[in-house]
Amino acid sequence: MKKRVAIIGATGSVGQEFIQSLEGHPWFEVTQIAASARTAGKKYVEAIRDPNTGIVAWDVGGDIPEYVREMTVRGVDEVDTANLDLIFSAVESGPARDIETRFAKELPVISTSSAYRYEEDVPILIPGINDDHAELLEEQKRRRSWKGWVAPLPNCTTTGLVITLKPLLDKYGAKKVMMTSMQAISGGGKTGVTAMGITDNILPYIPKEEGKVRIETRKILGNLDNGRIHDADIRVSCTCTRVPVIDGHTESVFVETTEDVDPSKAKDTYDSYNEHISTAGLPSAPEKYYAFHEDPTRPQPRLERTVGDGMTTTIGRVEKEELFEHGLKYMLFSHNKKMGSAKGAVLLAEMLLEKGKI
Repeated sequence: MKKRVAIIGATGSVGQEFIQSLEGHPWFEVTQIAASARTAGKKYVEAIRDPNTGIVAWDVGGDIPEYVREMTVRGVDEVDTANLDLIFSAVESGPARDIETRFAKELPVISTSSAYRYEEDVPILIPGINDDHAELLEEQKRRRSWKGWVAPLPNCTTTGLVITLKPLLDKYGAKKVMMTSMQAISGGGKTGVTAMGITDNILPYIPKEEGKVRIETRKILGNLDNGRIHDADIRVSCTCTRVPVIDGHTESVFVETTEDVDPSKAKDTYDSYNEHISTAGLPSAPEKYYAFHEDPTRPQPRLERTVGDGMTTTIGRVEKEELFEHGLKYMLFSHNKKMGSAKGAVLLAEMLLEKGKI
């Protein structure tokens, strides 16, 4: 029996990514979709039609999946929780807090918003990286007297950084991290960046982004003990920028390690994680969690964004960093609309289902 799921915020860009990611899923079936009162009561294909131009605003590529075209969009208050097993929330962070709280009292909620990320009893989960933190969900339910829980994804910029840091931290230790991001336009949402603002340009500041990366990196890489996450003892400095790339975030990373790292051995470290990664075999997991390039011209967004259907994190330009006694520098690519968004949330749901949390 497939688990019955609802997508809240189904008409937005991330909601559409959820619809696409869940098409034909072997474990989950979308039985309800919800959005704002403006679109409630409409068939999905009409709910995303621009009233001024008549154009159907399907933004994620390909065709609208048949299973959802004629499905009626509900208002958030009309969602029937008695006939659901799981909520996927694609709601913006402002209204997300109230909406996700309402549903978590009855059901598990997996969210792409930041509304709950920084609560003490809420883990920020990346499947394959900090699966053990999922046990905090039971503590969250107990403390709040909820039947469900909220499990948010990290910021999409944090995702690639943490995924690439984890093997280094486990094998060599990590003391300091410096990162500069080159983030895709799509990370800003439909109204985030104007064409005139980004064409022939780089935007050197993304509001609140750097603080999110610092806090989330330490939390995700921390240790869960006695119902509390103890942040990793890593100092994180970052500069987050927006560049004229459509999809996929590239990051330049400098890591000071506790033990000496031979750059030529880094590939072995990531290959070892590929062989033992906990997500292996899950429906949305890529064949390889990590792709490692010795070609100094990689990673490149246009070449990497289709690898593993956007779920593989790519590492390249791995070299010894001379600023530190022990350290590495490298480049990474992570797909902000796949692993960093809805499909990553579906992978998280698969991991939590296997753990018996759903």
